Amino acid sequence: MNALFVANKPRGISSNFFLRKIKRKYGVKKAGFSGTLDPFASGCLIVAFGQYTKLFNYLDKTPKTYIATMWLGAYCESLDDENITSVKDTLPFHQSVFNIIKNSLLGDIVYTPPKYSAKKINGKRAYDLARNGIEFDIKQSTMHIYECEILSYSHPFLTFKIAVDEGSYIRSYAQLFAQKLGIQATLSALKRVSEGKFVYQNEKMLNPIHFLNLEKNVYNGDVLDISLGKKLNIENFFKKENGKYLIDFDDFFSIIEIKNQDVKYCLNKVEKC
Repeated sequence: MNALFVANKPRGISSNFFLRKIKRKYGVKKAGFSGTLDPFASGCLIVAFGQYTKLFNYLDKTPKTYIATMWLGAYCESLDDENITSVKDTLPFHQSVFNIIKNSLLGDIVYTPPKYSAKKINGKRAYDLARNGIEFDIKQSTMHIYECEILSYSHPFLTFKIAVDEGSYIRSYAQLFAQKLGIQATLSALKRVSEGKFVYQNEKMLNPIHFLNLEKNVYNGDVLDISLGKKLNIENFFKKENGKYLIDFDDFFSIIEIKNQDVKYCLNKVEKC
């Protein structure tokens, strides 16, 4: 069974646990998801079955849009609300201050990923090291902020909507925001509302062709060449420039790469639903 759809992960469970529930629901063995959501987060999770699990690297998933709530004055080492260790009273802020700060945090910003994250440190997940009390350093990264909108402010809770690129951490963004306010803060809620054009639609099955971040090419040779995985000649392609391309047929599609006049398969004969 090949399928691609958006599921709505609830708060309080891991993405892997949620995927196991989905596999049981649909009675499938081969399934995967793209873009892990932390247990405390909810929302859009792209799920694929069968051969479509091979497509995640080719899907257009940017920007990712979230709605998040910051708890001003609260602190948690994991930067969420799963283990709050202190709460300090803070004076209310004028909303103009929030607008100034969010406008200063646009474009590429440098940040330190949370130690409670899926980042790998010498082959091990950072959150596993952190939970075991192992000291380690985590390198700074860069994330791109496309836009941010303040949605509401009811002291001490500030809710905003933010669009970012892949690999960004909203928890780290919240820390940078809090630092500019001169206080500590943590996220009390986080929901992913979209990934590129992917939005939750009651697990509606999607046509992956509409979501592939690939340019189409045309193969003018015998379709059986690709169906049987034969070696391909660049002269049979309409576009001959270097790059990865989608080759779309009636019953299946393939992804090929042209590099220095050589043609190789990235994925071959992915059957359509």
